[in-house]
Amino acid sequence: MAINRLEISNPAYTPDNTKFVTVHSSNLQRRHDIVLYNSNAQGENLPVVVLMHGVYGNAWVWMYLGGIHLAYEKVQAELGGIEFILAMPSDGGLYDGSAYLPLKKHADYDKWITEDVIAAVKQVQDTVSDSSRFYISGLSMGGYGALRLGAKYPNLFSGISAHSSITKIDDMAHFVPTELSEYQCDNQRETDICYWLEQNKSDIPPLRFDCGVDDVLYQSNLNLENKLKTLAVNYTFDSFEGEHSWEYWHQHVQTTFKFFAKLELSAKNID
Repeated sequence: MAINRLEISNPAYTPDNTKFVTVHSSNLQRRHDIVLYNSNAQGENLPVVVLMHGVYGNAWVWMYLGGIHLAYEKVQAELGGIEFILAMPSDGGLYDGSAYLPLKKHADYDKWITEDVIAAVKQVQDTVSDSSRFYISGLSMGGYGALRLGAKYPNLFSGISAHSSITKIDDMAHFVPTELSEYQCDNQRETDICYWLEQNKSDIPPLRFDCGVDDVLYQSNLNLENKLKTLAVNYTFDSFEGEHSWEYWHQHVQTTFKFFAKLELSAKNID
């Protein structure tokens, strides 16, 4: 799949090692953005981490609220020589957050990530190819997106890591006043993370998630863990001190990078 039109930032005017991309999306029927970090990394078939934001965010928040570029640099020496391209897309711009779903009333925010974003990264990064492995992560609503898309499309992603996740669509009510009817999809089970985990349980890539004990979503994450115990799916759940905050995500996204680096090193050794 190729994207028909892309606008790419001029490196002469862009922060170092960073690239801004606007994608003309057929799935959204409008333009939306991706921020790439570590875009100057050298190599072939470099792996990509897709990082998805929460309900109030956009493509830039992981860097300019969460300092993810600094978090990545903190642990780079511990990644065993692995270089990741970090791809941070917008959720597609629905007013109160798209939840990265194929929404009946709006647009296909699911395929925006799984088709458009992946295709765009391959087009704008010479170091990324069809042989590159993609990993998926996110925070809050983006954590929900990472868990659901990783489970629904297990052959697209080589690992899943989620932070402070919304774990069911009802959790959106903690953050936005939108009626839940706005999140209806053609498939009535579409929003159910456990449905997709069960449907594809033999193919689910390595999965981890975490939540702070003072987070409004902590009980929801415990409930998801209890459900996962009944499924034949391998996972790791970690509880940490902290709440629903950028301070928490800046710290624990470092765990995500280390987790994905171990998976990438293992996959490279098999290759």
